[in-house]
Amino acid sequence: MHTEYRSGFRVLVAIVLFLFLPGANRGLWAQAPDGFPDPGSIKGLQVQMLDDAIALGIRHAAINFALNGMIADESQADALRWQSGGRTYFFSAGYLSSIDRQVKKLSDARMLVYLILLAMPSGNDPFDALVIHPEARKDRSYTVAASNVQTQEGRDWLKAATEFLADRYSGSEAPNGRVWGWIIGNEVNSHHAWHYRGPSDLSALVDDYEKMVRICHDSLRKSSPHARVYLSLDHHWTVSHTPKEPMRSVPGKDLIDAFGKLARERGDFEWHLAYHPYHSNLFRVDLWDDPEAPRRTDAPKITFRNLEILCEHMQRPELLWEDRPRSIVLSEQGFHSHPTAQSETQQAAAYAYAWEKCQRLEMIDAFIYHRHVDHSQEGGLRLGLWRNVAGSIADPESKKPIYEVFRKAGTSEWRQAADPLLPITGLDSWDQVLEAIIR
Repeated sequence: MHTEYRSGFRVLVAIVLFLFLPGANRGLWAQAPDGFPDPGSIKGLQVQMLDDAIALGIRHAAINFALNGMIADESQADALRWQSGGRTYFFSAGYLSSIDRQVKKLSDARMLVYLILLAMPSGNDPFDALVIHPEARKDRSYTVAASNVQTQEGRDWLKAATEFLADRYSGSEAPNGRVWGWIIGNEVNSHHAWHYRGPSDLSALVDDYEKMVRICHDSLRKSSPHARVYLSLDHHWTVSHTPKEPMRSVPGKDLIDAFGKLARERGDFEWHLAYHPYHSNLFRVDLWDDPEAPRRTDAPKITFRNLEILCEHMQRPELLWEDRPRSIVLSEQGFHSHPTAQSETQQAAAYAYAWEKCQRLEMIDAFIYHRHVDHSQEGGLRLGLWRNVAGSIADPESKKPIYEVFRKAGTSEWRQAADPLLPITGLDSWDQVLEAIIR
């Protein structure tokens, strides 16, 4: 479907939903009896400023959720209780209230909200022992770890925690706001960096991850028949992040194929894919000229330049769910800018290129941008729609050119915003963002 028609169709769907769903069933915070809802646009953001996100007109919002942060001690007077498997579990009212405020405001603004479930160190050893993979806790500091599905206690806790979260945010009422998407872990194929579980080959990594995703899926299905769980992968496709150290990372293609095979052997279930098609070099924004992302099925990496390869691969018969391709959301990707006018304009052109590519790929259900504001502790990357205040981590200072381009995406102002950026890409027409795949 051509860009304008696809955008127009999604807007029409959103208008129909708003006008004709009655009372308590109106809006994306209500259960959708006929399936996963279409919010009318693929535009999304990893949100830092709630009111600004609403003003930008996004329809998909992603929020990081620290599993360790939700644990409470039974001695806490305000601890929330949950029964699972004959045991009582205790969860932090304070941490969950902070999530409630975000989820409620965003879902009430008719956005699809995604929680990214992360096992992160808390400094509380008993809590971390429940949540974090025992191999991860042996030998290094880490930012994000694999969940503990190695012990029965760990599996039971993850089951209880995700049952509780599903009931809270995806149940029949969801008074604290509604979550539709549950992204399990982060960039799991690069597990040494972003899903740490100690040295691991593909088989062990997938065995653990399949258990983790299945537990989350089964918990979710107790509360919602149509909310979704997603695998999380980075842009490495037929190569890994550490090709000379195979126990530290695996190619994304291998992980998808092995996960699909193992899930079928254990009893297939409805999983989907959250992909991160960053440029091969995160400090470059020329998506149209990415040498590590050729339009070949054996491409080392899949980025926005060759994103159609991912869509084609996910249509393989062995990866289908009920004879249909699984959903693909692009849940984290951004474009770097140096602090110059020229570079910031190139950043805006990169967004225009990526948006035009996604509009031509029917299998892309969401394009969730990262970051909202430049972050001073992101290794020198400046991915934000906003510049940050000098010396701050992510306090907004001023808008970059990409801000207005992003705001106009999916609106009647898009052509006015995007077309002047076309010469930067070297293309004669946006239709050239799609080319034939070489096999």
